[in-house]
Amino acid sequence: MAYIMVDIESDGPIPGDYSMISFGAVLVDEALDKTFYGKLKPISDKYIPEALAVSGHSREETQAFDDPAKVMTDFAKWLKETCRDRPIFISDNNGFDWMFICWYFHHFTGSNPFGFSSQNLGSLYKGIERDTFVTFKHLRKTKHTHNPVDDAKGNAEALLAIKKNYGLKIKL
Repeated sequence: MAYIMVDIESDGPIPGDYSMISFGAVLVDEALDKTFYGKLKPISDKYIPEALAVSGHSREETQAFDDPAKVMTDFAKWLKETCRDRPIFISDNNGFDWMFICWYFHHFTGSNPFGFSSQNLGSLYKGIERDTFVTFKHLRKTKHTHNPVDDAKGNAEALLAIKKNYGLKIKL
């Protein structure tokens, strides 16, 4: 299995009505040097200015981003070339990130290379610590900037730290 840490930025709370603006992915291994970055043109006229502002992009900038079908096709190709076997989707907030990636894959390519499930880094750490009030975020090395590649890399660093510091059995 190949763990792929993913982070997305959007201009609203749900896919379809709103748009995924960008996303980043990193293969979780010791090097953390295999990354993917996609910037996607909006699929809807609807957007929430405050949500879009988190991405650091203006609406005008996003209009010049790449066609979502091309980005998702390129991402599927990257996954196939990068992963020796089945990719496993993991993120800081998989409820949010997963719904956009899954929807975009099915809508624009007809299938999702990740299958039908995802994993949540925060829940994993809470389980290891046996405390639902803790957060893993202190384990990141890369600053959380809302650039989705930076954020995915920081979360991948946290997963590697959990493996090293807590003896997490995970095949990378």
